[in-house]
Amino acid sequence: MLYGREYEWAAVEALLDGARSGRSGVLVLRGEPGIGKTALLDHAVGGAPEFGLLRATGVEYEAEMPFAGLSLLLTPALDRVPELPGPQRRALERAFGLVDDAAPSASPSDRLLTGLGVLTLLAELAEEKPLLCVVDDAQWLDRASAEALLLAARRLQAEGVVLLFGARDGEGSWSAPGLPELCLGPIAEEDATALLAERAAGLSDSGRRQVLDQAHGNPLALTELPATVAAEDRAATGGPVGPVDSAGSVPVAGRLQLAYHGQVSRLPAATQTLLLVAAAEESGDLDVILRASAALGATPEDLRAAEDAGLVRIAHLDGQRQLAFRHPLLRSAVHQRAPLAQRLAAHRALAEAVGDGSRRAWHLALAATGPDESTAAALESAAEQAAQRGGHAGAAAAYERAARLTPDPGAATRRYTCAAEAAAEAGELPRAADLATRTLRRLPVGGEELTRAQLLLVQGVTQFWRGSHQAALDLLCRTADLAAEVAPQQVARVLLQAFHVAWYLGEQPLGQVVDRLAVLDRSGRGATPGPTTAQVRYLLDVTESLLGRTDRIAPPLADTVTRARRAGAQIPADLATVCGAALILGRDDEAARLAEDLVGEARAVGAVGALPTLLFFLAEGELFHGRPGEALAHAAESLRIAEDIGQDQWASQMHSFLAYLAAVRGDEQATRDGADRSLAAAIAGRPWTQWALGLLDLGLGRAEDCLTRLEPLVHGVQRHHVAGLRAVPDLVEAAVRLRCPERAGDAFEYFRNWAGRTGQPWTRALVLRCEALLGADTDAEERYTAALKLHDEQQRPWDRARTELLYGEWLRRERRRSEARAPLRSAQSAFEQLGAAPWAERARAELGATGTPAPQGRTAPGALAALTPQESQIVRLAAQGLSNRDIAAQLFLSARTVGYHLYKAYPKLGVASRAELAGVL
Repeated sequence: MLYGREYEWAAVEALLDGARSGRSGVLVLRGEPGIGKTALLDHAVGGAPEFGLLRATGVEYEAEMPFAGLSLLLTPALDRVPELPGPQRRALERAFGLVDDAAPSASPSDRLLTGLGVLTLLAELAEEKPLLCVVDDAQWLDRASAEALLLAARRLQAEGVVLLFGARDGEGSWSAPGLPELCLGPIAEEDATALLAERAAGLSDSGRRQVLDQAHGNPLALTELPATVAAEDRAATGGPVGPVDSAGSVPVAGRLQLAYHGQVSRLPAATQTLLLVAAAEESGDLDVILRASAALGATPEDLRAAEDAGLVRIAHLDGQRQLAFRHPLLRSAVHQRAPLAQRLAAHRALAEAVGDGSRRAWHLALAATGPDESTAAALESAAEQAAQRGGHAGAAAAYERAARLTPDPGAATRRYTCAAEAAAEAGELPRAADLATRTLRRLPVGGEELTRAQLLLVQGVTQFWRGSHQAALDLLCRTADLAAEVAPQQVARVLLQAFHVAWYLGEQPLGQVVDRLAVLDRSGRGATPGPTTAQVRYLLDVTESLLGRTDRIAPPLADTVTRARRAGAQIPADLATVCGAALILGRDDEAARLAEDLVGEARAVGAVGALPTLLFFLAEGELFHGRPGEALAHAAESLRIAEDIGQDQWASQMHSFLAYLAAVRGDEQATRDGADRSLAAAIAGRPWTQWALGLLDLGLGRAEDCLTRLEPLVHGVQRHHVAGLRAVPDLVEAAVRLRCPERAGDAFEYFRNWAGRTGQPWTRALVLRCEALLGADTDAEERYTAALKLHDEQQRPWDRARTELLYGEWLRRERRRSEARAPLRSAQSAFEQLGAAPWAERARAELGATGTPAPQGRTAPGALAALTPQESQIVRLAAQGLSNRDIAAQLFLSARTVGYHLYKAYPKLGVASRAELAGVL
C-alpha cells in the first residue's frame, strides 16, 4: 500500500476514472529522489489492470541519443505506425529509423509531426481500451523524445489516454510548461512510522528512531536505510557485518546512494561487473548486457545474486528479455560508484555488443580517453543519422563530441560548424551562438571563407530569433558578401533572410537590402530563372513602391506564383514571403487566396513549420474581408503550432492579432492580456499590439488614449507594416474628435501616398473617409458618398460600416436626422454581425439621437458565433464531408477529439448529426 499519498493517489485515480469514460489526462509528478514518484507510477499500473500499458524510463547516458526514450516507450506499438496519416507516419518512421529516407535532414517542423504521430498512435491504441503511458525519470529523456511526448500531452483531450511523468527535481533540464504538476513532499511522521514498521519490523527502537531522523519522510529512504542501520547495530554489538557506510550529515539522496553502495558491495565481483554493464546499457536488452558482460568475464549465472538480493528483475516484453533495476536511483548508484577504468571498459564492451549504428558510436565516445578519429567518424555518422530523423539537438551533441575527439584541426572545425548549424536547427540558440563564436576563432585570417559564411549565417539567424535585429542584419549582410565570393547561388536566400530582418528595423535598412537585391536581380537578367528569381522581383516591385521609389505596378500575384513554381521554388516556404508582400500592396484578396492554397499544400506535405506564417496571412485576409470568426479560428491554430515548435516571433504576432480581434469586440481584458503575452513572447507583434490597444480605446470613446498609443506606431520605424499603415484612419478619427487634426497630418499624407500606389478601391475609400473628417464640411458629404460607392466594389463590411457610422454622425450634426438613419441602421447591423459590440452601441446611440429608437434586439452574428475557434474549424470541415480521421489529420488532433468537439457543437447549432451541418452553414 501507499503511505501518506492519499491526495496524490486521488489525483492519479481521477485521471484513470476519466480515461474509463473516454477523457484523457496528463500529470507530472515531481520531487527529490526516493520521494515516491516511482511508487505512485507503479500503483497506477496496478490500479488499472484493464488498461493498455506503455512504459519507459529515462536513462542519463542516453540523453543525447535522439528518440531513444520514445523508442523504448512505443516499441510495443510500432506495428500500428503504418496506419497513421502519411506525414505523421513518415515522421515517426524517420524518428525510429524504420526507413532509409533520402532527404539530407529532417526539418524542425518534423518535431511537430512526430509529436502528432505519437498523439494519433496513442489515440489509435486507446480505441480498443483505455491506455496508460508511464514515463519515469523523465528528466533524462533525450530532447527529441521529450518534445514529441510533451506536444502529444498538450493535445490530449478525449482519447481515453492517461500520460504520467515522474521527474526528479534538480537534475537534467527537462521541463513541462503548460502541463499539470504535483510536487511530492515528505510523508507525515505517522505515515513514515507505519511504513517503517511494515518494512523493518525487526529493527531496534533506537534503529527505527535513527532511520526516521535520517529519512526525513522520504519513503525510499525508509525502505532502504534500515539494512544499513541494522548493519551498524550489529557492528556496535560485535555481530557479523558486511561493509558499512556512515551517512553522517549527507542529504537523503546521498544516504540512499550510500545504502545502495553497501548493498552492491556485498555482491560477488562478477555480479557487480554485470550490474555495471546493465547500468550503462540504455535499453535494458538482456541479450546485449550478457554479451558485453561476457567480454568482461561475467556469466549469466552471476546475475542470480543480484536477482536474489532484489536489486534487478527480468521481464519479457514482446519476446525480448529485459533487465530492470528495482529503482532508477539504483541504476545511477551502480554507475557512479564504479571506478573510471571499469566504466570505460563497460562502454567499450557495450560498443562491441550492440554492433553498428548510433548506439555503438556513443558507447565508443563514452569509452574514449583522448583524440580518436575512428570514434569521431562514427559519431559524425550518428549525427547525420540524427539530423535525418529530426533529432537536431542530438545531432548537435554528436557533432560537438566528434569535434572534440578529432585529431585533425581542419576536420574538427568542420564538425564544430556542423554542430553550430544543428543547434540552430534545434532552436538551441545560446548553444548555437556559442559554438559559432568559438569556431570562428579557430579559422585562419583570410581562409576558409565558406565556413566563415556558414558560421556568420548561424550567428545572424540566432541574433534575429533572440530579437537583436540590427546585429542580425549586420551579420547577414557580411554573410551575403562572403557568399557572393564562395557560394553565389546562395546569395539570394541570404538576402531574403536579411530582408525579413530589415523589415523590423525601418525603411532605411529595408531600402539598403532592397538595393542589394536589385543589383543581384540586374546581374541575373537574361540567365535561366532560379528558384528565388520570381520572388525577388515581386518583392522589389512591392518594396520600391512602398518606399515611393517607383510607380511600377507589381504583376498579379498568381503570375509570380506560377513563375516561381516553374523555376523550382520550395513549396510552400518560398512562396510565404510573396504572400505577405501582397498584403503590403493592399491586395488582401490575392493574399488570402494564395494563403488558403498554401495552407492546404503545407498540410498535405507536412510542412508544419510554414503553417504559423501562412495561417497568419490567411487570418489577416479573413479579418479584412469581414469574417472575424474564421480569422479567430486560423489565428488560434497558428498560435498553437507556433508555440508547439518554438516560433516565438510568430507566437508574438498571433497574440497581438488575437488582441486586435478582442479589441474589435470591445473585450478590454482579453485585449490587454493578448498584448501582454505578445510582448512577452517577442517584439514582432508590437505593431499589431499598438493598433489593438489604440482601436480598443477608440471604440470605448477614449480618443486621447487612442491618439497617444497610435502616434508612435504611425510615425515610428514600423509605420510601413500592415498594422502601421492601416491604423492611420483610426488615428485620423481620434485626432478629429480631439479637434487637433494637425496631429494626424503627416501620417495621413504617408497613408494617402501609399493608397494611391496600391490601386485598390478600399484604400481609396479610406482616403476619402479621412479627407471627409479632415476637410471642410462643405466637401464632407461628397467624400463620404464617394467612399461608400468604392466600398461597394469590394466586400469589406468593417470598413464600410465605419464609413457609414461617420457619415451618419455627420448627417445628424447637420440636422439631417431622417437621412442619417439609413447609414446608421446599416452600420449597426453590420457591427452586430461582426460582434463589434462597442461600435454597435455607438451606432445605436446615434440612432436614438436622431429621434428614432434603435431596432430592438440584435442581429444574430451567424450560426458559428457560439462555437469555440476549434469547434468552428471542425464543424466547417465536417460540413464539407470530411471524416473525423481526415479532419484530425488536417488540424493535428486525434479523431476522438474531433468527435468530442462535434458532439459539443451539435446542440449549439441546433442539429443532431453532421448530415445537417451543410444546411446550417
